[in-house]
Amino acid sequence: MTPLPLHHGAIGNGRVLGLVGPDTSIDWLCLPRFDSPSVFARLLDQERGGSWAFEGDGPWRSASTYIRNTNVLRTEITSAEGRFEVLDFAPRIMQGMKIDAPVEITRLIRPLEGTPRLRVRFDPKPDYARAKIEIVASGQGLEVVGGPNRLYLSSNLSASHIQDGSLVRIDRPVFLSLSAGKPPSVDSSTAAEASLDQTIRGWRVWAKTTNLPSFAPEAVLRSALCLKLHAFNDTGAIIAAATTSIPEALGSERTWDYRYCWLRDAAFVVEALRRLSHLAEGEAFVRFLREMADSGPLQPIYGITGKRNLDEEILPSLRGYDGIGPVRIGNAAYYHRQYDVYGEMVLCLETILTDPRVVWEDPSLAPLLERLVEEAIASAPTEDTGLWEYRTQPRHYTFSKAMCWVAAHRGAKLADFLGLPDRAREWRAWEVVERERILKHAYNEELGFFTQALDGHYPDASNLLLPQIGLIDPTDPRFRSTVRAYETRLVDNGLMLRYKHPDDFGETTSAFSICSFWWVEALAMMGEVDEAVALFNHLATFANPLGLFSEDVEPTTGVLLGNFPQAYTHVGLIHAAITIGEILDARHGTFRAWT
Repeated sequence: MTPLPLHHGAIGNGRVLGLVGPDTSIDWLCLPRFDSPSVFARLLDQERGGSWAFEGDGPWRSASTYIRNTNVLRTEITSAEGRFEVLDFAPRIMQGMKIDAPVEITRLIRPLEGTPRLRVRFDPKPDYARAKIEIVASGQGLEVVGGPNRLYLSSNLSASHIQDGSLVRIDRPVFLSLSAGKPPSVDSSTAAEASLDQTIRGWRVWAKTTNLPSFAPEAVLRSALCLKLHAFNDTGAIIAAATTSIPEALGSERTWDYRYCWLRDAAFVVEALRRLSHLAEGEAFVRFLREMADSGPLQPIYGITGKRNLDEEILPSLRGYDGIGPVRIGNAAYYHRQYDVYGEMVLCLETILTDPRVVWEDPSLAPLLERLVEEAIASAPTEDTGLWEYRTQPRHYTFSKAMCWVAAHRGAKLADFLGLPDRAREWRAWEVVERERILKHAYNEELGFFTQALDGHYPDASNLLLPQIGLIDPTDPRFRSTVRAYETRLVDNGLMLRYKHPDDFGETTSAFSICSFWWVEALAMMGEVDEAVALFNHLATFANPLGLFSEDVEPTTGVLLGNFPQAYTHVGLIHAAITIGEILDARHGTFRAWT
């Protein structure tokens, strides 16, 4: 069976996040939260995973787009009988300064031409296809009984027609709304139309407040809207991706569950959104961080409600994407030692709290800062499992050392801001010495590049971030030679891999998409902006038809792989576009006013 290409659109509202394929099939949806057991998991098993689709009596053509400046997906269907549109969205209703985001998905079908007919294929498989369920008629629709949560499907179609898969004529607006725990708030086509209009308005209000760069503004806005879908309204946690277990490479066992909050990834998302003038997400994440720090020793990854223990479990109920397993839930990275996290958390605190637009009067943040910096300093001399989460290869990883340095370097600036001059002086004295130690041992003079570990030999794309965090100037000959060396050692078919040496699972073959965007930004910062623009445009061709990226790209075929949509990749696109835009504006002498 041919694997489902990752050409899906993502719909959500900060509580639910689903993936809709170009054939109208909802192939991935977890309810009632991002990290809940799946209801539809066709992505991970086309036969047993479950899906929710519309079908005709014969062949039809479909084309999907986002309603402009929203996360509402519109699919237009053309058949021999006529045309109709399907509008898929999670209601997101503005109520003054608040957003009402119910745990439900609404599908609105509207006729456009002729007398088209369709059947509803509603095939829920709750609890990762493990639950024994019964679908019964109830009220204005159906109830799914027997899974972890009772599901309710409301519609103005006959429950019998939905259950039987009978063809129905689309001669009026038809709605279907699915919810968990209680019946949907949308209970009529009129209510569905009103919810759609309000959801479109809400997304467009959010989009209007986005400060876009002059370079690639449309791609940046789509990426920003995608990132917003990853932020969990209830706690401020930000997930890495919507899915679990889409393999990083075909034929490999690199299948991981990304529906959790990596502190590192979340900090990158917060900074990307802050640069676009979205600060609420960062403020909410800082509150989440403070609560996680209060709950015990800091760990790299948490559940979206703060759960600490995320033990991995393999699911035999699902075969896996393209039959590649195992399908995993949970993530063992929660107990890893990843010391770069201290630096990213201090960076996040420093950029959010010192932003002139933010007023934060919380005295608990000064002790949190002290804890983060002191733990970074204490951890710097020891090995960790690194940014890439090696399971059996602890080393003195360069990126981890650099981020421990960042914790002290930027922590000193924040200490001045918070009125902690003694701490600022102490941390500055340490970071000056530590910076020289890192530069001495991380750069291999013989090889001509910064290595993955101190006194090492392997290239590592994370070192492309060293100028961004301020460890080295981008025009420094050592950094320039690193970029050029990586282009020959890590690039495959115009895409950059994280590294090429064997890891816990053997050889790595897929290009980690954010690394290519780090390469773009490195080139721009080096002064090679024309080269950066050309590379950015090349990378943009690997987005799916709706402008979304997964974690990885197979360099030979260009196929998207890895969990989807991947927040990290969209962060890389945003940062690269902003940097290029600022440099081009300066080059051409353009200014924000009247240009």
